[in-house]
Amino acid sequence: MTARSARLSMGFSNVGHFFAHLLMLLYPTVVLALEGRFGMTYGELLALSIPGYVLFGAAALPAGWLGDRWSAEGMMVLYFVGTGMAAVLTGLASGPLGLALGLSLIGLFGSIYHPVGVAWLVRNAESRGKALGWNGIFGSLGLGVSALVAGAFTQFISWRAAFIVPGLLCALTGVALAVFVRDGSVVAARSDRKPAPDASRADIVRAFFVLSITMLGTGLVAQMTTVALPKIFAERLTALTDGGILGAGGFVSLVFLFSGAAQIVGGWLADRYSLKAVYVVCWALQVPFVVVAATLFNLPLLATVIVVQCLGIFALPAENVLLVTFTPARWRATAFGAKFVLSLGVSSLGVPIIAMIYDRTGDFYWLFMTMALITAIVAAAALFLPGSASRPVAAVAPAE
Repeated sequence: MTARSARLSMGFSNVGHFFAHLLMLLYPTVVLALEGRFGMTYGELLALSIPGYVLFGAAALPAGWLGDRWSAEGMMVLYFVGTGMAAVLTGLASGPLGLALGLSLIGLFGSIYHPVGVAWLVRNAESRGKALGWNGIFGSLGLGVSALVAGAFTQFISWRAAFIVPGLLCALTGVALAVFVRDGSVVAARSDRKPAPDASRADIVRAFFVLSITMLGTGLVAQMTTVALPKIFAERLTALTDGGILGAGGFVSLVFLFSGAAQIVGGWLADRYSLKAVYVVCWALQVPFVVVAATLFNLPLLATVIVVQCLGIFALPAENVLLVTFTPARWRATAFGAKFVLSLGVSSLGVPIIAMIYDRTGDFYWLFMTMALITAIVAAAALFLPGSASRPVAAVAPAE
């Protein structure tokens, strides 16, 4: 493996992280323009995306296994081309069935990225902390601009363009990666450029059970926040927006872009303090802020949501480094696949919870209360992590 191959691999991994979050989160903003269309309510239209969110996480485990056993580079080409063309098909949908099918395919192909792309990055990185930090920033950028991109295309062109244009760009990136793999510019890395010692079996087993609980909880909170926030801002930031889709989408992007930059702080904390302490404290501090946010509107709500998102981002580096620390290198993609089955697949239950709460109450108060309860459970469960988790092997980890 050459240095050029490693740089290209990390570059494509970063771009892949951007598209993973961008394409998966276009619909929560686009759905605002579809409300009432096809004779469906907001909750019913939002439910069309549930299969895609389930597949985005559930298919991560087999994707990670294939990445470990077959080819990470081949899986990444499949990811770019498949996800991009699925987005194009979604933009061409003529009804609810077509939308549900397109969104499901985005989730299926998109599930490849997190288990394969992150493990691919770690394997090629000489300086893991720096590489994972930049990767996290690209993911946060995709998360941050998704609502803005969806809102801008929907308001100035059409909701279809919001899927078709980014989808074509993603597919073309996959074609470029295939060319580099074919001509030998990108070659497979058979081992880590910077290996780390394995943890003890007892700590691995203990961390597995604890992280299974916490990653499910963090995934639920993340799903609820990212999916519901466009609608929350459309209804509660009326003094800051004109009530339009672009205004709500713009403030959602502001929240995610601002909090995404907080990964640098999270990495600094994980590099200097106990991973367990950082993880517990960041989640415990979120509880009172989420409770308060349930009753807020306009600027106070915006500021509180930013604080909550920043605290969650602070905890992400510790969570991902904990997973790397307690996973043998040869099983890393599979381990990340298992993580995203929980944090993205099972946690997609958050979407029907949003739909049910809103359609029954017409508000998001009880959604905030539900998120506060889950956040408290995560903080409590993290107290049982192995104490040896105070020596990180990397400083920063990617956003989810």
